[in-house]
Amino acid sequence: MSATSTYKSFLMKGTGSGTLTWAKLVDIKSFPDLGSAPELLETTTLSDGMKTFILGLQNNEAMSFEANYDKTNFAALKALEGTDLDLAVWFGATVSDGVPTPTGSEGKFTFKGQLSVYVNGGGVNEVRNMTITVAPSTVIVAS
Repeated sequence: MSATSTYKSFLMKGTGSGTLTWAKLVDIKSFPDLGSAPELLETTTLSDGMKTFILGLQNNEAMSFEANYDKTNFAALKALEGTDLDLAVWFGATVSDGVPTPTGSEGKFTFKGQLSVYVNGGGVNEVRNMTITVAPSTVIVAS
């Protein structure tokens, strides 16, 4: 059994049509669940000795990503609000001179959606953070 670290995880944005070109949208500090359990639909009858179920729809709620606040990145994200976007979370990168370049070699999770961004509250001796919330409009596809 092997495990991998969350190091080298990236929020990506696709551009173009047909074959998309992917670029890192912003460095993230955390990412949400990339899927969820489907709802269970009860199929129990009065002659069953226990409840029975079948799988229903998967609930794809808002996805929240946390990032360090940077004025330039914040403005760029604000400019994308309300726009339909091709987005992805990529795992894996090559590292050159200490700088990771996303490759998605450990997994890619793509979806479409719209984003919004806001600055998080802060306190003494804390880093300024922002939250990027994505309303997904398609199923998350793993590759």
